[in-house]
Amino acid sequence: MNWAASVPFILIHLVPLAIIFTGVTARSVILCVTLYFVRMFFITAGFHRYFSHRSYKMGRIMQFLMAFGGTTSAQKGVLWWAAHHRHHHKHSDEESDIHSPRHGFWWSHAGWILCDKYNETRFDLIPDLAKYPELRWLNRFHLVPPTMLAIACVAIDGWPGLVIGFFLSTAVLYHGTFTINSLTHVFGRRRYVTADTSRNSLILALITLGEGWHNNHHYYQRATNQGFFWWEIDISFYVLKLLSWLRLVRGIHTPPQRVLDSNRVKDGCIDVGMLTARGKFLSA
Repeated sequence: MNWAASVPFILIHLVPLAIIFTGVTARSVILCVTLYFVRMFFITAGFHRYFSHRSYKMGRIMQFLMAFGGTTSAQKGVLWWAAHHRHHHKHSDEESDIHSPRHGFWWSHAGWILCDKYNETRFDLIPDLAKYPELRWLNRFHLVPPTMLAIACVAIDGWPGLVIGFFLSTAVLYHGTFTINSLTHVFGRRRYVTADTSRNSLILALITLGEGWHNNHHYYQRATNQGFFWWEIDISFYVLKLLSWLRLVRGIHTPPQRVLDSNRVKDGCIDVGMLTARGKFLSA
């Protein structure tokens, strides 16, 4: 862990303690809750489902707005985020997986972000995105959007708006997002046979607006929706569906019935992911 480079991450967690001096206002609480869910949408629907997996399409202006919104979360640049996520899927739960829980909870949750090894953006993994100069600019100056948002929070509700509205919501957003790396390969149920240990969790799906259906996602990454069945709540997909009706996004893809019915663990298929993981964890 690079302690010097991790100072901003640490401060984001310490600043909310200033609540003892600023107090709490109803406006700051509303701002905090709103910014958590709005930015979670930009992360899940934008950074993840669009930029990392290209599971749907949108025009260049909407693409930039989605990237800008996600960057306000202070989770580094959009190209950095997408490139490392693509690497994760390519090597999920293998030795080279950058944030597999087999390396420990802390490492998969946040440790990998705070070391120097993964600082650079892997442009070789995102040639389809790197061709856009506006995305490259946003990736380079990724502190601009969250700084602008912080200033806006001050304008809306003064110091409580900054401390609670921006910093507290950002800290909570960090850990909501990070649970997908650290917990969805450990807790929950498996529906489909995959080569990794991904699992489905309703609780994590509610916290992350749909990302908790992780086994579904690892099984069929092309799908825009991660809740494959009507009872699997996927708020990010519902919003994207609404945006498609407004013609702001297009090309939403859902899994065909043959995919939904295939490779079920309960059908007696050999679960390669669980067998592999059991050997890895026992030998660790």
